[in-house]
Order: sequence, then C-alpha cells, then structure tokens
Amino acid sequence: MIDNFGLYLIITQPVLTYQEIAHIAVKHNIKYLQLREKDKSDRELLSISRIIKEITSGTKTKFIMNDRADLAKIVDADGLHLGQDDISLDEAKSILGPDKIYGLSTHSLEQAKKALSKNPDYIGFGPIFPTPTKAKADPVVGLDMIKYVLSISHVPLVAIGGIDNTNAEEVIYSGAENIALVRYFMNCSNLEERIMHLTRMMQ
Repeated sequence: MIDNFGLYLIITQPVLTYQEIAHIAVKHNIKYLQLREKDKSDRELLSISRIIKEITSGTKTKFIMNDRADLAKIVDADGLHLGQDDISLDEAKSILGPDKIYGLSTHSLEQAKKALSKNPDYIGFGPIFPTPTKAKADPVVGLDMIKYVLSISHVPLVAIGGIDNTNAEEVIYSGAENIALVRYFMNCSNLEERIMHLTRMMQ
C-alpha cells in the first residue's frame, strides 16, 4: 500500500520541454509524474517516455504511463494509470506484472466504489470543478462528493479536474491530501515556482 504523496504531476501539452519537467519533478521530490499525451504517435510517446524514465530512474519520482500498458512495458515505466475506457486492471497486471504502481480514474461514486473493489494503488477522482482539459468532460463531482469518497477509500485519492491556484485551498480543506493541477502546471513557464507555491499551501 502506498502512502499519500501530495502533488501528482501530469504532463499534457506542456509549455516546457519534457526534460525540463522531469528534472523539476525530481528536484522537488514529486512522487508521481504521469505522461498523458493523447495526440502523439507511438514513436513519439516512446521517445518522450525514454527521456522521462532516464531522468527519473533511481530517484524518488516514479514515472507513470497513462493508458498504454504496451508502451509502459517497453520503457519499464514504474506504473500505469488507467481510465474508464482502458484495459482492465487485471489485464494490465498480466502485461506489466503485479509489482508496478496502478491507478484508476473515477468520475462518480459508483465508479469509485467499483475501482476500490479492485484494490488499485490509488484512484483519481474528479472533475472537482469544470475543466476544459478533456475533449469530453465528465460531470463535475464537487467538494462534498470528494469528502464522501475520501471517507470510504482505503487507498490514496488524487483530486483532479479544474483545480488551480484560485481553488486548490478549498480542495485541500475538503481533506484531499493528493491533488493534480494539469493546466495550472502545464500552461506556464514558471513551473518550479508554481510547484513550490502549491507545496507550501499543502503543508
């Protein structure tokens, strides 16, 4: 069982280079760094993944691949994050093995309960607020629902969706100890400064 880990960094269409983000994540002991690029070719994803894996290898930062168990196996990623439309957790473990880190995305109480029954290492839950990050956004779950899911979850929960510097404090006060801020971290050139600010806020 993994412990709570604070900031969960997801790379999606970043302003900075993948190398820069990986180095910053390692420098600030970000526990989980996920690559989530939906519009890259397999060749591009492998190239990016190898860069991130090389930088994070042997550090406290674990490299998590989104969706793609096959590519995660090729680059020996530390873990895999699966969405509602991806392969099952059991299928992923049959490809990567049981000793990797596995996370599941959930967008409702029903999905969260179902995911928890499968005993992943953590679950993502959201969107907490409206978000334009996804082409087809799921309905907003809100802060009251995250409080309830936190109360029934036996694994770390990552709050995600529409979180930025203007509302992160609300999410933290709701009890969330792990949060992901995608646009706030990816759409900027001062990533390190923003990570330090959010880390202080969470402490």
